[in-house]
Amino acid sequence: MYLVTVLGNLTIVLAVSSDSKLHTPMYFFLCNLSFTDICLSTTTIPKMLVNIQIHNQSITYTGCLHQMFFVLVFSVFENFLLVAMAYDRYVAICHPLRYTVIMNPCFCGLLLLFSFSISVMPALLHSLMVLRLSFCTELKIPQFFCELPQVLRLACSSIRINNILIYFTNCTLGGVSISGVIFSYTRIVSAVLRMPSTGGKYKAVSTCGSHLSVVSLFYGTGFGVYFSSALTLSPKKTALASVMYMVLPQMMNPFIYSLR
Repeated sequence: MYLVTVLGNLTIVLAVSSDSKLHTPMYFFLCNLSFTDICLSTTTIPKMLVNIQIHNQSITYTGCLHQMFFVLVFSVFENFLLVAMAYDRYVAICHPLRYTVIMNPCFCGLLLLFSFSISVMPALLHSLMVLRLSFCTELKIPQFFCELPQVLRLACSSIRINNILIYFTNCTLGGVSISGVIFSYTRIVSAVLRMPSTGGKYKAVSTCGSHLSVVSLFYGTGFGVYFSSALTLSPKKTALASVMYMVLPQMMNPFIYSLR
């Protein structure tokens, strides 16, 4: 699965970089999404594969903190990339004559830089707040990587402030991103319904189908893992759920976009 993820996403990056016809905002964001998928998978899976090979499931405290930080950064960054791609589709369908003016290279670059900056800040904040905690001995995380909520459950000191920050950042960043996607697709659906020709409607839907599939997969698996972890205490089920949202979307994205 890791090889398929890396090779599939790397193929998209190379295809977009080498073909001048694909140097458009949509494929610019897709290229960055593929690169982010590679980074997110590389943050967790190689360590898991090494542990399987040497029959040792341990990870150092520093390694766990680094893994948790980069998982947060690339997860939030991918979240905002999906919002940027939704906005790109909204401009392309609802304002086609102004598309090249609005989605100019400078704006796309600034949007990418802003998304990455916003992604780093909460990850850095959560990682620094974990450093102030004290932990007991014999720590076991029921997943194959260091996830923030699982790490906090092992702390011996109070995690009230950490939980408040998690709820605040999740509600703020998650609410903004989901609202952005919903707003974009609400306007897209409204514009598609007003189109007189069937061909125009089909073309508009086809340009959004791949992105909508990736969004559904990303948010669906993300919500699913947290609901499942809240409803079950089984470590095996929790670990399986973590694979579903940490490995599956990154592996499926190249297949979804390769069809296009």
